Order: sequence, then structure tokens, then C-alpha cells
Amino acid sequence: MSLEVNQDPRLESNGVRLERTYQRFTLGQRWEHALLFLSVSVLLLTGLPQKYRAATWSQQILATPERLDLIRQIHHIAAIVLIIEVIYHLFHNLYLLFGRRLPENIFPNWQDVCSAWQTLKYLLFLTKEKPADRKFNVEQKITYWFIFFILSMMGVTGLIIWFPLEVTNFLPGGIVPAAKLTHSTEAIVTAIFIFIYHFYHVHIERLNLSIFTGRLSEEEMRKYHAADYERFTGVVQDATEEESGRDAS
Repeated sequence: MSLEVNQDPRLESNGVRLERTYQRFTLGQRWEHALLFLSVSVLLLTGLPQKYRAATWSQQILATPERLDLIRQIHHIAAIVLIIEVIYHLFHNLYLLFGRRLPENIFPNWQDVCSAWQTLKYLLFLTKEKPADRKFNVEQKITYWFIFFILSMMGVTGLIIWFPLEVTNFLPGGIVPAAKLTHSTEAIVTAIFIFIYHFYHVHIERLNLSIFTGRLSEEEMRKYHAADYERFTGVVQDATEEESGRDAS
């Protein structure tokens, strides 16, 4: 996360307020998010009719063998895009990790336990102070690691369903129905998690557009990433002032 300040003197002379902004996501990360969202959405839209094939609405969509083949082809194409995205993300982050450029805050640590406890006390009205988070808070880490692991599992089970004959050459035949059950159940869990839990924290609890703009305002940094704000600016957040600002907003 980096700092960017507009220093144009013409704006100052014209009475325009300057706003300090902080980079949260790079252009590459925003493109990754877009590909992830599109591929997962297509997979859900094409996978759910196949899971609930006995339902009336599914039978209308899969009314002919040609439609079923088309849905499966679209599903497979979206799966390939998602697999490439996951592999790229994994190796790119390993490259950053070995180059010591990957933010260490993305990994779970003891501070997350303390932050989770502080957040619980805040939600139960036992304290007025929320935890001073860095770049990634507890909810964001849960979202990241949950999606990473569950999509990886869906990829493995999906490949088993896609190539059952090849897989059963060296694994027991029972692996295929087990993979089908796991794959479809994980899809439902993923849909619920992304479109309810993640959507709530990002777009309902507060309107966070940084995944599209790549940047956070100074006010957002003070309110939601106080630890990083103090680290960048040296300005220690006053708990009373922070709470009054949160109430005013």
C-alpha cells in the first residue's frame, strides 16, 4: 500500500481541496479479481442447472441434448479460465514471497486472534474501540483464504468429474461420485459465501470501491486501516476522535 498526494499548485490556487490517497490494489490484482468474478459467476450459472436437473427451471434450460452440451462446454471454458487464474495467482505470489515483496499481513497470525476478540467485544457493545487493522483485517483474510482453498478443491474435484476414466485408472471408482457430491456442495457454499458474506462486508457494511479504483482515501485509511495509516503518516489515532468521526459518518 503506497502513498500518493496531488501536489499541483494550480489546484491549490483555485481553492480545490487536495486529497491524499493510498494504493490498495495494483492494476494486475484488479484484473485478477475481474477474471475471478466472471469465471465463478459463469461456473455457477452453468453448474447449478446441472446439479438440480430434476427441477422445472433446470429442465427448461436443459431441454435438449444440444443445450446440455452447450452448457457443459461453457462450464468447461470458464473452468479453464479459473484454473489458469488460480495457477497464475499462486506462482505470482510465490515469486513475490521469495523476493520478499509479498505483504506479510496476508498470512494469519496471533494479531488476528486479538483483532477478532476486539471485534467481537465491539459488536457486543462491550467496547467502543474497533481494532486498528493493517492492510488486511480478519474478515478480509477469512474471505481470501476461504476462497483460495475452496476454489482449489473445486478445481481438483471438477477435473475428476471431467476425466473420470483417466482418474479411475489409478484411483478407486468411488472417487467419481464422491467428487460430484463434493463439487456441487462446494459450489453452493461458495455462492452463499461470496454473494452474502463477502458482498455484505464490501458493499453493504461500507461501499468499498478500491477493487475498481485501486485506491483508498485518507478518511478510509484512518477509519478501516488505522495501523497502516499510523505507520505511513506517524499520526497516532486518538480513540475518542476516531469514534466520533465514525459516529458522524
